[in-house]
Amino acid sequence: MSWFESLILGLVQGLTEFLPVSSSAHLRLTAAFLDWKDPGAAFTAITQIGTEAAVLIYFRKDIGRILSAWTRSLTNKELRGDPDARMGWLVIVGSIPIGVLGVTLKDQIEGPFRDLRITATMLIGMGIVLGVADRLAARDEKSGRHRAPKQRKGLEDLGVRDGLIYGACQAMALVPGVSRSGATISGGLFMGYTREAAARYSFLLAIPAVLASGLFELKDATEGGHVSWGPTIFATIIAFAVGYAVIAWFMKFISTKSFMPFVYYRIALGILIIVLVSMGALSPHAAESAG
Repeated sequence: MSWFESLILGLVQGLTEFLPVSSSAHLRLTAAFLDWKDPGAAFTAITQIGTEAAVLIYFRKDIGRILSAWTRSLTNKELRGDPDARMGWLVIVGSIPIGVLGVTLKDQIEGPFRDLRITATMLIGMGIVLGVADRLAARDEKSGRHRAPKQRKGLEDLGVRDGLIYGACQAMALVPGVSRSGATISGGLFMGYTREAAARYSFLLAIPAVLASGLFELKDATEGGHVSWGPTIFATIIAFAVGYAVIAWFMKFISTKSFMPFVYYRIALGILIIVLVSMGALSPHAAESAG
């Protein structure tokens, strides 16, 4: 992998990780459109450490409170009802599905799931799901002549059942094209949570899964010696800087705006990929992964 490739892929990772458009799909597509080798699942997982570092810094106050309350609740039963302590347990519970499936489906994630036809299908399918979820949220938020706005749930209403459902939605993002934030936010909106609550929990829930995945791939890459470390570290730093800016923008955006622009983009991109693959202009299969 060249330094220029790592710059572009780092920018793509940072720009798309937190938006409901699938960062893994965009890394795969960027390489395909530019006729580069597929950066591979290992590169994606390692650069996601950079974007998760941005989450840790942006939500540092929330994370600090949660970790403190959760740790103290282990020895103090009276603190187990504390909202921050409960959130700590719910993040752990919500991380179980992706942890189990990530290990079970590792070979498929690094192989067949990276087929562009699957990516295109997921872009379109999850785009439609996100669109329906967004419309339901918008309907509840608006008042009509004969009805008042419907009160949506906040994170204080989150329980074990909803945490597991969020976790199952997050696990779907193991397939490129789904989008971790898109799947979990859609799940949250369908369960009646506000856009901000769904997005905030989505970002918190991603921390253990992404860091574990990145460190796991980091260990394999170190032992296997098949990663270009200079460009990969450079891409990770770029992803961190861009990702932080995107989080700040996205949290402000969702407080007043609809997700529909992302829905239209996903569907258009998915259709474009299908057309290009059908015409033979784009190979559905990844070129040999870049080292």
